[in-house]
Amino acid sequence: MPQRIIKKQYRKARYILYRETLIDAKEHVLTFIGSFAGIGLIGLLNSQYLVANDNLFLIGSFGASSVLVYGLINSPLAQPRNLIGGHVICAIIGVSIFKLFSAELWLACALAVSLSIVAMQITKTLHPPGGATALIAVTGGAKIKAMGYMYVLSPVLSGVLILFMVALVFNNLRHRKYPSKPILKRKRPLRPAAG
Repeated sequence: MPQRIIKKQYRKARYILYRETLIDAKEHVLTFIGSFAGIGLIGLLNSQYLVANDNLFLIGSFGASSVLVYGLINSPLAQPRNLIGGHVICAIIGVSIFKLFSAELWLACALAVSLSIVAMQITKTLHPPGGATALIAVTGGAKIKAMGYMYVLSPVLSGVLILFMVALVFNNLRHRKYPSKPILKRKRPLRPAAG
């Protein structure tokens, strides 16, 4: 009897604690295909236009964004406003901080990440991979640093737009819904006055 109760409580606790990861196999397939297509498309563009070791279209924070926009699609952190706004704001801050404090790398890193977090909080665009985007602007290779504010447009904006477009396609297959709220809200039609 106690063993049966313990097993029942264990199953209940496991469901509550891990309900985000308890998704059926078809969901895993869609998550895989979506993330593969998103990162693959960015990588394909990278290989067509740049030397393999430049990797300017692919930045590490896109991997973390893929976890959110393909694996946790209902999370507020995965919504389009957060995905696009968070990365772009953090890229602008990262480049600006690098230009101002490049002599002191430790200070530039700390300021870029910290200011990015606060800016995302203020603008309601919190997207954790954005912190990495800001950090990459400061610690990236010579080619990224030489890009200056072009880093904001490509790879950051172009990359997140690709991730977003692929997420729209793959996350709306089956019963999934992305974004969780409509991007453009329809205005209610005006009702004629009763008279």
